Amino acid sequence: MELRYSSSLAILAAISVLAACGKKEETAASVENSTTPVEVASVVKIGHVGPTSGAVAHLGKDNEYGARMAIDELNAAGVIIDGKKVTLQLMAEDDGADPKQGTSVAQKLADAKVAGVIGHLNSGTTIPASKIYSDAGIPQISPSATNPKYTRQGFKTAFRVVADDVQLGGSLGKYAVNTLSAKSVAVIDDRTAYGQGVADEFSKAVEAVGGKIVAKEFTTDKATDFNSILTTIKGKKPDVIFFGGMDAVGGPMLKQMKALGIKAKFMGGDGLCTNELIKLAGDDAIANGQFFCAEAGGVEGEAKAGMEDFKAKFLTKFNTPVNLYAPYVYDSVKVMVAAMVKANSTDPAKYLPVLAATTDFPGVTGPISFDEKGDIKNGALTLKTVTDGKLTTLSVIR
Repeated sequence: MELRYSSSLAILAAISVLAACGKKEETAASVENSTTPVEVASVVKIGHVGPTSGAVAHLGKDNEYGARMAIDELNAAGVIIDGKKVTLQLMAEDDGADPKQGTSVAQKLADAKVAGVIGHLNSGTTIPASKIYSDAGIPQISPSATNPKYTRQGFKTAFRVVADDVQLGGSLGKYAVNTLSAKSVAVIDDRTAYGQGVADEFSKAVEAVGGKIVAKEFTTDKATDFNSILTTIKGKKPDVIFFGGMDAVGGPMLKQMKALGIKAKFMGGDGLCTNELIKLAGDDAIANGQFFCAEAGGVEGEAKAGMEDFKAKFLTKFNTPVNLYAPYVYDSVKVMVAAMVKANSTDPAKYLPVLAATTDFPGVTGPISFDEKGDIKNGALTLKTVTDGKLTTLSVIR
């Protein structure tokens, strides 16, 4: 079964009513005028999980807002499934970026019999939680977990809408050597599934294109003092220092690099591609051309207008700008509900095959299609740098 989409929210609402009417072709305008009887609304629960407490709570809240925005829009437009008007209800949970808390929350959502789950944010929570969702038969779409293991466990319920660490870390490794002309590279990771995973892929790519890894160090995702490992690295005189971890650690690390007089370029994955990193590093800690990161996603061409429109609406609704992955959460909710509408059922067993067959869903983050593992096809990466204290885009690659 192949699922093709060619518009956005208005058409999704149209598809909802079409499914109830049992018609295959009709315009959005005629759907709005439909007089087909609709039963009283039923409530469909969709879970969202992210760290809304702890060091990366700003990213978890950003994700949650993306889910709420999609839910609110869908409810306002009206979603009809199996002849019933559906009211979508978001069950938002906090995993604190902690694997144990993540599995506890996952079990809570499974027990609540949610129709689907969007999350988790971190690979370290997404991977262990995925087993629980798989056992319960609940579809899960992660908008931001990039560790390849997530979709390589053989779970039919696991999907992701961003590129993985093989693409992300690999692209950054090649960029360090081929574009930044780095001959020696130091690597630090925070020992999390995400941090270690992206650092490993980065290291492989550096060595594959002729670069040399001169130091490998590690810290934790809660550390604040990096003077010891940075002093060790300083003695190796690397051209580039790569950190596999999140902005809450990367920002202070950059600040301490400046204090130690380390002038090496600093690189990282999507966990560092935030404005929060710049704030944590300090006003003048990042020189132009010193910092590089890659966001696991990206739009180009005509799609830019849709993304800018989303960001404007997001800012108006929540009085805060998009931080990182809110658009991918938004799209994850929309693609999940679209599969329910197409399958004419909120039963996971019935709509899961339709979700898996999604092809060219028109998300604000670009067209969404899933491969046989549940990974997004032709996933994009956005290379960014800091210029005059602001994140700027270098290029979008696929």
